[in-house]
Amino acid sequence: MKFRGAYTAMVTPLDRDGIVDEDGLRENVKFQIEKGIHGLVPVGTTGECATLSYEEHNRVTEITVDAAGGKVPVLAGTGSNSTWEAIMLTEHAKEVGADGALIVVPYYNKPTQAGMYEHYKKIAEEVDIPQVIYNIPSRTGVNMEPETVARLAEIENIAGIKEASNNMEQIMRIIDLTRGKDFSVISGEDSWTFTILGLGGVGVISVASNIVPDRIAKLVDTFMAGDPETSRRMHFELMPLFKAMFIETNPAPVKAAMDMMGMAAGNPRLPLVGISPEHKDKLRKVLVELGLVK
Repeated sequence: MKFRGAYTAMVTPLDRDGIVDEDGLRENVKFQIEKGIHGLVPVGTTGECATLSYEEHNRVTEITVDAAGGKVPVLAGTGSNSTWEAIMLTEHAKEVGADGALIVVPYYNKPTQAGMYEHYKKIAEEVDIPQVIYNIPSRTGVNMEPETVARLAEIENIAGIKEASNNMEQIMRIIDLTRGKDFSVISGEDSWTFTILGLGGVGVISVASNIVPDRIAKLVDTFMAGDPETSRRMHFELMPLFKAMFIETNPAPVKAAMDMMGMAAGNPRLPLVGISPEHKDKLRKVLVELGLVK
């Protein structure tokens, strides 16, 4: 399967007791689809995969797949710093009908390039479902190099990479090395989406689209339809929001924004906390300027 377009890195809404808000999650999925998003990514970084139990993790995937009802593809987060754990989560995603798996580069262990290659190769051999690598060195402590990506792109069910290294030279190298392959290079940072599309990328897995899915979809759609001027305009209009989404550690800012807009979100789980009053005021100002709150 070719993953392209605007995908939302879904938050996991929590109620006041810190329990997964299943009804709220279904409402958020409905909102995304009605607003024209191209795909959904539950239980990634924005979905707080690091602090969900296995049962919660799997349940969020199940609900997202069910609520999406086949209207848009679901790329479920299934990564781990344990290869066997990642296989288990990926198997579950396949069993419940996810269209693919987003698998983060192993964190904390600090594997070599050879270790990263074997990690993904093993998962691909064990679970026959399209898989997208997720490279985010700021979170994992290691970086997957372009040559490793190119080797993995030769494996049939490794379908692409979500690139969040913020290293444009590296991203250009990946796009160059994987040209002609059935392999998607997807932006992992909202602020880099327009640039990556211009270099040959095919979409974004977006945090901001939790609240403006229609605008992120338009940014991508217009570029892909041969209208870069409209896409560029959308990019600059949304840049203040892209910055505000990382005013503190993700997903605290986007959850605060969703709360202000009356959407299901709640606070993040410890050790993350809600954003400071000062940052909340700055975030609200951005939302007001974009017409999202009064």
